[in-house]
Amino acid sequence: TYSIADMIMGLEFSARALTPQIAETDAIRFLVGTQSLKYDNQIHIIDFDDENNIINKNVLIHQAGEIWHISASPADKGVLATCYNKSKWSCVYFNTLASDSKVMTCAAVWRMPKELESGSHESPDDSSSNTQTLELLCHLDNTAHGNMSACNFSTASAFIFILALFVNTPFFFNAQLSNSAALEGKGQLKFTSGRWSPHHNCTQVATANDTAIRGWDTRSMRQIYYIENAHGQLVRDLDFNPNKQYYLASCGDDCKVKFWDTRNVTEPVKTLEEHSHWVWNVRYNHSHDQLVLSGSSDSRIILSNMVSISSEPFGHLVDDDELSDQEDHHQEEKTKEPLQDSIIATYEEHEDSVYAVEWSSADPWLFASLSYDGRLVINRVPRALKYHILL
Repeated sequence: TYSIADMIMGLEFSARALTPQIAETDAIRFLVGTQSLKYDNQIHIIDFDDENNIINKNVLIHQAGEIWHISASPADKGVLATCYNKSKWSCVYFNTLASDSKVMTCAAVWRMPKELESGSHESPDDSSSNTQTLELLCHLDNTAHGNMSACNFSTASAFIFILALFVNTPFFFNAQLSNSAALEGKGQLKFTSGRWSPHHNCTQVATANDTAIRGWDTRSMRQIYYIENAHGQLVRDLDFNPNKQYYLASCGDDCKVKFWDTRNVTEPVKTLEEHSHWVWNVRYNHSHDQLVLSGSSDSRIILSNMVSISSEPFGHLVDDDELSDQEDHHQEEKTKEPLQDSIIATYEEHEDSVYAVEWSSADPWLFASLSYDGRLVINRVPRALKYHILL
């Protein structure tokens, strides 16, 4: 099934960094970071008015460098973190003696202007489209550890706990207390992606390095599981099932999306082979975990219905008191056997590699995707599937 997008917009620059504004649950809002070598880079705050199909865009200048990764705080609407490329002396600008011009990937935590923190459904006018600047809250010091590849906020605390992935070490930063701790690992591992588990009081994370996936306990700072050769080639991304603990999705350069039970990692519980090139992104729906998005450099986004390994393998169950006789009979038929996994829709509005796909934090049926040419596409779950899940 091929779907038509709700909205397509183009940015002025190339881009590969996308995140929903997680703490904003009333308005549909995404943040996009650009990649330009010639001009000041930008963070675009995208508000989508789904009733009128209008996009409101505000722009923040990100002078630190080209943005490779962006994440939003789940506790504070105005706080975000970026990983960005810059010459080495700029990464450590607190140390004025540094003069090496080598390019490095660094990270920092920022605050957007107060008036832009909350979502808006108004169309931009000339004044609102003027660019504004970010306030630097803290720089994640990487002078001793090399390049950053990603940084993600924990959802467990009001403090800003961040998982920062260096070339060879996963690190935790407490941005408010300005301290950090390293996970205990053997050898020089090149980490490409990482994700906090929403379960176990947010004391576990998963990281990807080369073709392997590792689980870590942040209390002991030790490895708790290891999936060797999880993918035939580089692992690009990870995501935990938000409603079913121990379940983890991964994707990689072998064109596959795999689903794992971290209690038994000898084999994946499911494998999808629908993409024809590298899969850069995989995301579970926050509310309905059978819905899984994947984005690839084959320029496509695929929406899968992985109901057999979801938290509701027999569909949505309701109380008997809420059902009429006819509905009761229908519910009995519906719950006799697990529903079948399927590919729901393929979205082909992009013409370049899709580097990011993210669900909205305000509307569980809406998602955005971003391709390298700066095209941002907003799409919806097909209405028929939405009502099938709800009813």
